[in-house]
Amino acid sequence: MQYISTRGGISPIPFTEAVMMGLAEDGGLLLPRTIPRVSSETYASWQDLSYPELAFEVMSRFIDDIPNSDLRELIDRSYATFDHPEITPLVHHGTLHILELFHGPTFAFKDVALQFLGNLFEYLLKKNDAVMNIIGATSGDTGSAAIYGVRGKEKINIFILHPHKRVSPVQEQQMTTVTDANVFNIAIRGTFDDGQAIVKAIFNDIDFKKQYNLGAINSINWARVLAQVVYYVHSCLHINRHEHDKAVDFAVPTGNFGDIFAGYIAKRMLPEGTIRKLLLASNTNDILTRFVAHGDYSLGSVVATSSPSMDIQAASNFERYLYYLLDENPVHTTAAMSQFTETGRLNLSSSCDQIKRDFVATAATEQEVLETIQLFYKEYGYILDPHTAVGVHAALIHQQKGIPVICLSTAHPAKFGETVSKAIGIPPEMPHALAALADKKSRCELMDADRNLIQDFIRHHALEQQ
Repeated sequence: MQYISTRGGISPIPFTEAVMMGLAEDGGLLLPRTIPRVSSETYASWQDLSYPELAFEVMSRFIDDIPNSDLRELIDRSYATFDHPEITPLVHHGTLHILELFHGPTFAFKDVALQFLGNLFEYLLKKNDAVMNIIGATSGDTGSAAIYGVRGKEKINIFILHPHKRVSPVQEQQMTTVTDANVFNIAIRGTFDDGQAIVKAIFNDIDFKKQYNLGAINSINWARVLAQVVYYVHSCLHINRHEHDKAVDFAVPTGNFGDIFAGYIAKRMLPEGTIRKLLLASNTNDILTRFVAHGDYSLGSVVATSSPSMDIQAASNFERYLYYLLDENPVHTTAAMSQFTETGRLNLSSSCDQIKRDFVATAATEQEVLETIQLFYKEYGYILDPHTAVGVHAALIHQQKGIPVICLSTAHPAKFGETVSKAIGIPPEMPHALAALADKKSRCELMDADRNLIQDFIRHHALEQQ
């Protein structure tokens, strides 16, 4: 399988090179040259596979430059860190199915991809006798999941930017209490979008990127998206096992477009009709909902909400979908992204029919988030975190009789105890691993959202190839 850039400026490259490149050197995002299709017969044969076995079947269709035995070992090691035997179990409440994606070491869905990516980086660096400096920006959960994926690993230093006091206290503690020598936390005075813009600018400094062998852990790295495709397939198989031959809808809370883009890839990969609709759920930061409803992809001000991982305007993965929307034309994609960079807006209303065939979208207000948490707890005794509540809100609005709806539950509710307490009157039960964070020492640099300052800090602490 060869990988290409959405902007067409690089020659096709194999998977392992795409993983190490992260952001394409022409500023675009990497995608497989083709999306492999799975026949009905093959899909049916996957019915009784374990999660790691299924992950191998899905991933190996996109990876042909890692020996199968090595890929299986990487997958097995990555999911051995999860505390549930099904890795991503489905629980059923009323007419909805909740896909619990928070059973990894940091209690967030990002672990599903980042445990794998951390092991993959380590494997490739050892094989090539190389070092890597990982740089990423986080709106909440990516940072801690990335840090836990590579902490203490040889040949890797990691630098994570998060918006100062714009993540939950637990999210902040999960990052800043990791004091391994290879981990560097940077709190910036600004928003997630400010941090993401700095990271992209640093990656676009090709000389700097090559000198320090920069690696990407944000969802701009294709391996992140690929690992997330697996749980869409896994949950479809679960529903098919119990409700034979049923098409399913997915409700996906998303700010960066990465999680729902993985669903888009799964939909195109699986037999026709396996996935019916992708319900895109936004919070008050509703750029993606406006895009689906009106073709209006335009920046607004970032509003702080109870679901901070979605407090985003410029979605990191949007360009990947834009490439497909513009008929896989890199010239048109490049022009559109240049226009967005210059004006902060794209008018894609002429493509609304296609967009609405791919997605349905709804935005939830802060009051609706609280009401959804309250309603679900009252009805089923089940506690939703605020991000998951955004998705459940969309599911309750758009569900159709007879169509199973799978709601992605992206974080453990204990990570957002204040909001949960406000909604239901009691705090969620705190896992021991999270409760213990309060007593740990922390280490973090507070810096202005200035690319030059941050790049100098990285230069001073980066590993260099000997």
